[in-house]
This record gives sequence, C-alpha cells and structure tokens, in this order.
Amino acid sequence: MTFELRTYTSAPGRMEDLLQRFRDHTVALLERHGMLSLGYWVPVADTDTLVYLLRHQGTPAENWAQFSADPEWVKAKTESVRHGELVTRIESVFLEAVDFSPLQP
Repeated sequence: MTFELRTYTSAPGRMEDLLQRFRDHTVALLERHGMLSLGYWVPVADTDTLVYLLRHQGTPAENWAQFSADPEWVKAKTESVRHGELVTRIESVFLEAVDFSPLQP
C-alpha cells in the first residue's frame, strides 16, 4: 500500500472555502476512489496551508484518475471555484511505510 502526503497552498482569503470543500465533498469522494484519509492539518505558523495524509488502496494514478473524472467531484470543484481558484499550489509525495512504522498496510 502506498501513502501520499499532500500539501495545498490556498489562494489568499480562500482557506475556509478550501476546508469547506474538503469537509463537504472531497473526503468522502477520496474514500470512494480508494484513498483513505489518515489526517488533515493546518500548520500553526502558516494558516494558508493544508497538509494531509492518504493511504491508497490500489494504484495512486488510477485512484486519482477515477476521482478526477467523478461527476460529483467535477460539480463540487466547479461550484467551489466560481469566484476564483481555492488553491495556488499542490505538492505531493508518495511514501512507503518502513517495517517499524505503526501505519503498516
């Protein structure tokens, strides 16, 4: 199983909208497409950043392709960016657990 650490930088003044989209739509849709949310954080010193950790079932590329094509996601994203993009930057790092990690697959 592959883990993925994702970091989003929100557009100025859009962090609450980004959090709301995750709360109302994204988390459930991620799970529907084989991505289990393990946690979400906002750094204390940078409240315009959202960091989260996923555990993928199956292939990450396939999971993201299915997620991106999901009509519910397309609708949620389209509605949420009606007044401008929510995110200016996305960073992604794929990870594999080591043998002593408490987060074993």
